[in-house]
Amino acid sequence: MNATLPPQPPPDVPAPPPGPEAVKSRRKMKGILWIGIACMLTIFFAGFIIMPSERNRRIADRTEASQNIRQVHIALLDFESEFGSFPDTSTSRVVKTDTGTKLNLGSGSSSNELFRQLIAYGVNVESIFWAKTAVSPRKPNNVLGSNTLAKGECGFTYIAGLSSSSDPSAPLMMTPVIPGTWEFDPKPFQGKAVVLHVDGSVKHYPIDKDGHVIIGGLSIFDPRQPYWRGKGPDIKWPE
Repeated sequence: MNATLPPQPPPDVPAPPPGPEAVKSRRKMKGILWIGIACMLTIFFAGFIIMPSERNRRIADRTEASQNIRQVHIALLDFESEFGSFPDTSTSRVVKTDTGTKLNLGSGSSSNELFRQLIAYGVNVESIFWAKTAVSPRKPNNVLGSNTLAKGECGFTYIAGLSSSSDPSAPLMMTPVIPGTWEFDPKPFQGKAVVLHVDGSVKHYPIDKDGHVIIGGLSIFDPRQPYWRGKGPDIKWPE
């Protein structure tokens, strides 16, 4: 026996309106959709607002580091005119004697200690020795005394044993070096290192994927670099 199909509406007859449950479900789906779109737009525009702000801040930090490192170079030249060389362990005793400083010049094992010789000689601020890095998160308050250039207030690595008569292209100061290594931290300055050379030039070098600054195919610290003349640099990292 053949089943009889229910009568079908003509094709040109409009579909019946959705029931209450269908309307409610459709509204719910629309609400979820609009919430999702709103979230996506918020994330999208926040990226445009926040990312440039972060980028600009890091550029400003790099600029400040460059300005400070130039100021230190001026102080180094002034110091050399008085003591015959840039600060190192050999100048510590004469600086203490000549200036009568009460600052802790230490053994010269860190850039903090060697830069205190500059302050003892007449540099009346700490802030020029600062760059915003992972090891120097807080800016010095320029209050000189027992806490002058305390740990975390110096951002520059320093190469001891150089003078203005050294190879002009030799790196003299740099940031942001990871203490105890030849590696640079790429985060503070958007993948760039700030390097002061003996001749006073300041350059921004890219940091490679392994954390190295490469010049002529070699690490900037490699003793094979022509400017080191076969002798490894006496690197003084900040505390």
